[in-house]
Amino acid sequence: MNLNRLNLDPAVVQRARELARLAGQPVVDMARSHTTVSVERAVLRLAGITGADADGIPWVNRLVDQVRDDVGLGHGATLPVFHALAESGVDGDLTLLAQKAAAGSVKFHIPEGKHATAAKKLSKRAVAQGIKTIDRNRLERDKLIKKHGEPKQRPWIYLIVATGDIYEDIPQAQAAARAGADVIAVIRSTGQSLLDYVPEGATREGFAGTYATQENFRLMRAALDESSKELGRYIRLTNYASGLCMPEIATLAGLQRLDMMLNDSMYGILFRDINPIRTFVDQRFSRQIHARAGIIINTGEDNYLTTADAVEAAHTVTVSQLLNEYFAHEAGLEDWQLGLGHAFEINPDLPESFRLELAHALLARELFPDAPLKWMPPTKHMTGDVFRGNLLDGFFNLVGTLTGQGILLVGMMTEAVVTPWLSDRDIALQNVRYVLGAAGGLHEDFVPAPGGFIQQRAHGVLGEAVTLLEEIVDDTLLNAIADGTFGIMKRPANRGKGLDGVAKHEDGYYNPATEILEAGK
Repeated sequence: MNLNRLNLDPAVVQRARELARLAGQPVVDMARSHTTVSVERAVLRLAGITGADADGIPWVNRLVDQVRDDVGLGHGATLPVFHALAESGVDGDLTLLAQKAAAGSVKFHIPEGKHATAAKKLSKRAVAQGIKTIDRNRLERDKLIKKHGEPKQRPWIYLIVATGDIYEDIPQAQAAARAGADVIAVIRSTGQSLLDYVPEGATREGFAGTYATQENFRLMRAALDESSKELGRYIRLTNYASGLCMPEIATLAGLQRLDMMLNDSMYGILFRDINPIRTFVDQRFSRQIHARAGIIINTGEDNYLTTADAVEAAHTVTVSQLLNEYFAHEAGLEDWQLGLGHAFEINPDLPESFRLELAHALLARELFPDAPLKWMPPTKHMTGDVFRGNLLDGFFNLVGTLTGQGILLVGMMTEAVVTPWLSDRDIALQNVRYVLGAAGGLHEDFVPAPGGFIQQRAHGVLGEAVTLLEEIVDDTLLNAIADGTFGIMKRPANRGKGLDGVAKHEDGYYNPATEILEAGK
């Protein structure tokens, strides 16, 4: 593929990346010096704690809450927990320890000296077992891809399946794979991102989606392994590592061999009013897990264009992509794992709308040549006219193939109007198959006119992105978010859900998972 069809100035591109680093570094420094209840719960999940109490609250929540009440989280949860484990005589059973703590028979203390050393050793050994499971799953994925093969075409066809009932999702997901889907996304139940716990077990009732649980992950992954064997190509599974339990869901995904996770650095802040500090701390740990697990992340820039104007705010998408890239690289993710988001959301009644979409998609493609970009279909301007909607989706598919996108989410003509029927999905897949079959190699031939409309628009958007990044560096990213820079949502750093679950590291803070992940062993 011609990788410089826009004739972008390398110096401007380099300047944009350097500004993204300067804007993002203070946020990384903050994330490295804080922890959250969800990070600490994720670490204990790696150490093997499972189950929930009679009210459905996971034992890991009960355990971390008791630690926080007794000694705070400034030293991390593992030091007091594994010290208590050694002292309580429960034979290494974290779940039993949590039950005893909930009953009031265990109190937590920060160990010192040889007791602290022993607690570190015990906790690191236990957490390492969880990380070894993630490592085995990554090797198993590689083995299955080699055995069954990859999809024959790019972009991968990404299709959402979620009825609320995991046992209904499974046959629908398998049917979607037979109809051509390469990636199955089980969209999460509405509101789960605001739950500060991860439900246990298989679930049969959800709202516009299915709950993300470890058992649901296991069931769907097993079903898609059957489909991979049947179809002779590896079918990938996606869910959502976002919200108040982002690190835990990322960890469960690694433990159950999911392949992709929605994991944006700012989505929860902007669209779920989750505290910015909580989100940035959580997303760094979750991305470290994703890096280790070989999971591809999908970022959420497409959402900005559902609230802000897709032409006027195009540069904010580019800025967010550059920030997401920086945060991802810092956490250990490689370019092939960066499913950076963008979307086909310009008003179709606007003159030259298709050419503008083409310019924006090509800009993303050329800024991130090694990333499997996730290209999102039109939703904002769907009206309920299914014929017009199907045509818009066809144009979206055409832009995707013209610009060599990596992951193409299937647009459905009833998207954002009603919950699409199975028949809508079939028609949408027909649309995708036709465009990819008829024009799948067109990106090899498509070169915009030198100095023409598309090149000028792309250069203009990149220039605006550089200007905005300069302003963010001067004013800080947290202030930019508070001012409504992204998606016109104003989210101050001292407000939002989950702030009470953030703790600053104290001297002697210890997290065995971070130690293992950052050592790369």
